[in-house]
Amino acid sequence: MHVSSFPQMALFRTDIVFPDDTQDQRGQIVVTYVPSTGDNNTAGIETLNVPLEPSVDGLRVFEVVMHKSPTEAYDMGKQYNSWFSSRFGFDVVLAYLGENRRPLLGNMSPTTAQHSTQSSWFSRVSQSVASLAGWAGGDATGAEGITFADVAPYLVVSETSLQNVSARLPETMDVTKFRPNIVVSGAPEEFEEDFWAELTVDGDITLTLTNNCARCVSINIDLDAGAPGTGEMGSVLKKLMKDRRVDKGTKYSPIFGRYGFLGNGCDGAPIRVGDETGQDLRIDISRSMFKDKTPDLASPFHYSIAPFAHTLLLLSKQPNNASISRTRSAVCELWS
Repeated sequence: MHVSSFPQMALFRTDIVFPDDTQDQRGQIVVTYVPSTGDNNTAGIETLNVPLEPSVDGLRVFEVVMHKSPTEAYDMGKQYNSWFSSRFGFDVVLAYLGENRRPLLGNMSPTTAQHSTQSSWFSRVSQSVASLAGWAGGDATGAEGITFADVAPYLVVSETSLQNVSARLPETMDVTKFRPNIVVSGAPEEFEEDFWAELTVDGDITLTLTNNCARCVSINIDLDAGAPGTGEMGSVLKKLMKDRRVDKGTKYSPIFGRYGFLGNGCDGAPIRVGDETGQDLRIDISRSMFKDKTPDLASPFHYSIAPFAHTLLLLSKQPNNASISRTRSAVCELWS
């Protein structure tokens, strides 16, 4: 189950309510189900509150494999599973990652990133994340790990490049279809982010950008309808195929955006709309190349997931191929 085959995944939106001294100390993930704009469903909008850090006492532990990267997770139980299952029309499981992490595979690790020349141009961040978290830089053995955030915790895109995509379409491209954490404005050239190796925000927060993001048909989905887009808005991937297959490591997929990792010592540092980037923005003189030379660690089941806050996932034993999607302000990544 993935958004290209099950576009109704886009009808689930998520928000994070962080702990507050005057409110629930645990915090919550608020999941909102919005029926399709073309659906006659009279049930209306429905919400489900999930603890941000649920207790794992008594929860079933089982294995989850994402992009060949295995870990253990906790089955959140009937209360949550039934809510999702009734809306999908088949059995699903909401899983919690807890303190577990997935190993980094291929050449995605920031320890392999190459840096070179420095740029002097300034830009402004026009999309924010509440805090920088989502990967563990390594334990005593040097092992690196990430959460349920696809293959890297952050995804950076350029507003200049987004304008290039919009110019190919009859209406403005919705940037949330590209599921970025951060949108940078002010880049002088379209797609120059292909060569970005490090991004510094406000002088002391760094993101190491290690690989390009290869795109799939999820960018064709109509998020409000929960269905494939129609007309030219349903052929965005095809349009990008013409000139954006620029990564030799994933030569059949167009590239848009860069995967990133938080720099050492920056965990928990906030970034905000309007924060400046620039002086320490490093540029690679050549494009990086995605590599996935890893052993096949396939799960005995085909899992389908939609992470919330990179620690909660929705799983189904429907056999499907891998795909990715993030919708709205929420994170929604699907694979098998």
